Amino acid sequence: MEYTKVPVEKLRLEHRHEELTETGPVKKEEGDKVSIVGQDRALHALEFGLKIPSRGFNIYASGMPGTGKETAVKNYVDRIAAKMPKPSDACYVNNFKSPYQPRNLVLTAGQGPILAKDVKNLVERAREEIPRAFEGDEYMAQKEKLTGESNEKKQKLFNELNQKATEKGFVIQSTPGGFMLIPQKDGTPLQDQDIQALSDQEKNAIFEKKRELEEELKSTIREVRNIDKKLAEEIKELDRKVALFAVEHLFQELLEKFKDNQEVVDYLKEMQEDMIENINLFRQQEQQQQPLPFPVPWDQESSFKKYQVNVIVDNSEIEGAPVILELNPTYNNIFGRIEKETQFGGLVTDFTMIRGGALHKANGGFFVVRIEELLKNPFTWESLKRVIKSGELEIEEPGERMGFVATKSLRPEPLKLEVKIVIIGSPLFYHLLYNLDMDFRELFKVKADFDTVMARNKENIRNYYAFASAFCQKENLKHLDQSAAAKIVEHGSRLAEDQQKLSTRFAEIADIVREACYYADNSDEEYVRAEHVNRAIEAKIYRSNLIQEKLQESMEREFLLIDTEGEKVGQVNGLSVLQTGDYAFGKPTRITCSLGLGRGGIIDIEREARLGGPLHTKGVMILSGYLSSMYAREMPLTLSARLVFEQSYSEVEGDSASSTELYTILSSLADVPLKQNLAVTGSVNQKGDIQAIGGVNEKIEGFFELCKSRGLSGDQGVIIPRSNEPNLMLKESLVEAVREGKFHIYTVSTVAEGIELLTGIKAGERKEDGTFEKDSINDRVQQALRSYAEKMKNFGRTDQNRETEERED
Repeated sequence: MEYTKVPVEKLRLEHRHEELTETGPVKKEEGDKVSIVGQDRALHALEFGLKIPSRGFNIYASGMPGTGKETAVKNYVDRIAAKMPKPSDACYVNNFKSPYQPRNLVLTAGQGPILAKDVKNLVERAREEIPRAFEGDEYMAQKEKLTGESNEKKQKLFNELNQKATEKGFVIQSTPGGFMLIPQKDGTPLQDQDIQALSDQEKNAIFEKKRELEEELKSTIREVRNIDKKLAEEIKELDRKVALFAVEHLFQELLEKFKDNQEVVDYLKEMQEDMIENINLFRQQEQQQQPLPFPVPWDQESSFKKYQVNVIVDNSEIEGAPVILELNPTYNNIFGRIEKETQFGGLVTDFTMIRGGALHKANGGFFVVRIEELLKNPFTWESLKRVIKSGELEIEEPGERMGFVATKSLRPEPLKLEVKIVIIGSPLFYHLLYNLDMDFRELFKVKADFDTVMARNKENIRNYYAFASAFCQKENLKHLDQSAAAKIVEHGSRLAEDQQKLSTRFAEIADIVREACYYADNSDEEYVRAEHVNRAIEAKIYRSNLIQEKLQESMEREFLLIDTEGEKVGQVNGLSVLQTGDYAFGKPTRITCSLGLGRGGIIDIEREARLGGPLHTKGVMILSGYLSSMYAREMPLTLSARLVFEQSYSEVEGDSASSTELYTILSSLADVPLKQNLAVTGSVNQKGDIQAIGGVNEKIEGFFELCKSRGLSGDQGVIIPRSNEPNLMLKESLVEAVREGKFHIYTVSTVAEGIELLTGIKAGERKEDGTFEKDSINDRVQQALRSYAEKMKNFGRTDQNRETEERED
């Protein structure tokens, strides 16, 4: 059978940099075009989700870390937002009818600060105009006239009452406690003893007249009070007219300026009415007092705060719709807050202390947030869903929302919310929320899925160059020359683990570009060259491969036993991948098999020791299916085979070593040694097909480094699944060793090909009678299993005969 060696040109798909030019500066428009490279699916979803106006079509941008989805989403949303109109400004003002429920005003973009400034100027002018109006001669004359007329009426009433009292022999005397009626005789007031000296008839006459006069007095006092009341009303009306005259022209200017906004017009009218009703607030300035050295609740200046305009959203300086990326999505940062200040040991607040959140700023535009940060903060996720469902943005304390706090506070009027929300996160969070949160699927109906790879075609390669150029220009780095750009493309395929793909993990690509630029700077080069990119990649590996070097040293010193030459029965070199944070590397592992007679089948020692994961266990169980279908069609499978990863002290997961384990079983059954100069990887199915595995590059390089440290003999190599050939992007030193014939990469598609390569003996085809070619591997395995079955059968008979003899005795 012909053994398939991978040609040198297929071990690493190199990029011909002769077709390239330096990645010079790109125009801004071109840079915008490459903000989302190779993500057509995600781009289509974003465009649809951002433009559809229906409720619930918010977006979840799903992708693995490092794919640049956050930057890509922000750039794409910015482009769409730039073509949209500016949203309105938002303000909170005093509710003169219910101060605990401040009302909101929505104004055209840029009008919020203008209104606030105009109202501030109006109040300042009113504080000057109103006192001046009340100091005028005309006001004083009208007030004196009203007061004089009132006094004349009261005087007339008292004169008439005095006349009646005199006629009835009484005099009216005013006291601090009111009025007193004192009887008199011949113009002389009577004392108590004088009254007692009078006859009963005279006394009764005096008391009767006094009673009549008291009624007259009460009636007169009522009329006087009515006159005073009427005077107060007339003065108040006069004050209103004067105050209205003083401020009406001020309000008319604003009413005319904001006549197209009925809410503002209504607010200004209510403000004008409140000023007139509280005219004494402005007139108190006539009596200036020495200011206190500390603020007090009744401070006159604080009394005018109710006429302020609190602008919480100012869109005067933005272009297009707002795009808010919230990096710290706490409850207050998203939904706003009501600040408080201490006064004499207590907390006080008012509508001027209302502060808007990120959603207020994003209203009319786009709100972008990371799901991981959102879920870390209490109350934010549930509150965000509630806001989306209601379409209203209400500012309240989280304790009040959850029912923990019952103190009286402000309840600002909710603001109508029109915003498109984009959540950025990993696929894991998307699936968890979709399956566990019933609201999620109704509120985030658009999924923008960012892939980790894209096709390696001319267009995407050009986009790679454009990305590198735009990135260098953005961070003021040296640009890449032809050879460096080619190495970046090759590194993209290495990250993608596919010759026909490029990685979209642009965060890692960007780091390599930065580091290569650093080395170019140190070399005082004009451009970043291929050697700088290679050095950056090697340096990044060196910073992370300490554990790999320690394991390599252990194998070189034979603390970890791995053979790279000779032949042994039931023993083969397997390949695994270890992940240490941001770095993955291959590690050779000795896999052995021991056989015995029994019915235990294939026993996975890793599983028995609870070091084998479910996928590894599945791979081992598949081996029983292969052995049964291949060799035990007409006899029971009577063996006890124990498989183990020697000197493995951590969990083993995955089925990529299942073919390797099968080779050790076949070697043990056939009693044929396996070549130790070869390492093997690949999973197997029950039909004997070798299937693709992951981490093929790291696995090959792991065994190569071990062989290289011991000295390349020229016959060492690795056996991999043929279907993994397109995944090869091996490092250049390994490719050079293969080119020189010092190392070899073999591919197989069946167990038969692999066992022949490892033993040098034909696997053997099945004949019509169900047997295999004589002395082939399959024939030897079948004969061994038949022998095991016969021994097991005879062993059972021997036990049965022994029991029969014992019963006869």
